[in-house]
Amino acid sequence: MSKNIFINLPVSDLKKSTSFYQSLGWTVNPQYTNETAACIVVSSEIHVMLLTHPKFKEFTPRAIPDAFQYTEVMNALTVDSKEQVNSMVDTVLAIGGKEVRDPQDYGFMFGRAFGDPDGHIWELIWMHPTAAQWEGEKART
Repeated sequence: MSKNIFINLPVSDLKKSTSFYQSLGWTVNPQYTNETAACIVVSSEIHVMLLTHPKFKEFTPRAIPDAFQYTEVMNALTVDSKEQVNSMVDTVLAIGGKEVRDPQDYGFMFGRAFGDPDGHIWELIWMHPTAAQWEGEKART
């Protein structure tokens, strides 16, 4: 059975955040988008739900932390090449995002991390195909 992931993020400006993610080449699913939420389609299995603070609070009694000050999660996505990592982060920087640490290059793996307009951290990672295959095989055993 195929699994999907929906990453729910509280955002202070829904239009600004939606535009930010669209600038990365991701699309909006209008079926799950309205004035309080936007469904960003990263892939057929990965979706990011951008939720206004009042909408987000409907799902949890906990306070929404300032993601510029505190980090609860870092979302990491693999991409097809080092060049794609660099291209996407360069796009992020051009549209006002911030790189949150220096690039990490381990030879078999390369990654860069950025913060979105609300400070949520994303890491883009390229892994050499044999390293990725080995990790996948290891996880299945």
